[in-house]
Amino acid sequence: QVQLVESGGGLVQAGGSLRLSCAASGPAFSSIYAMGWFRQALGQEREFVSHITWRPGVTYYADSVKGRFTISRDNAKNTVYLQMNSLKPEDTAVYYCAADLFPTRNWPTRMEGYDYWGQGTQVTVSS
Repeated sequence: QVQLVESGGGLVQAGGSLRLSCAASGPAFSSIYAMGWFRQALGQEREFVSHITWRPGVTYYADSVKGRFTISRDNAKNTVYLQMNSLKPEDTAVYYCAADLFPTRNWPTRMEGYDYWGQGTQVTVSS
């Protein structure tokens, strides 16, 4: 079991920044291979945002956020971050973090590639 708790969402004006955090814990925590961020806008399907391997920290980004968002992790704090800059109204969504425990699966952009999910945090970008 892995517990994931997101924080850091909120309301921000277009062009602003937010930093999301995802703290991981639980008896299976040491088995985490990678962490991902997804988002789901109202009435839309959940979509991939970014991914990072726990070690050595290889990252992937969706084209829509590349150059604006940065994913990072703090191994000592068991926490993954998503720094979001130059936010746009179309970034408005509930953001979810997820944990992947199986490195051989290698589906970083697919929801099926993750085993545990957080409860989500709302990000609203006003124009």
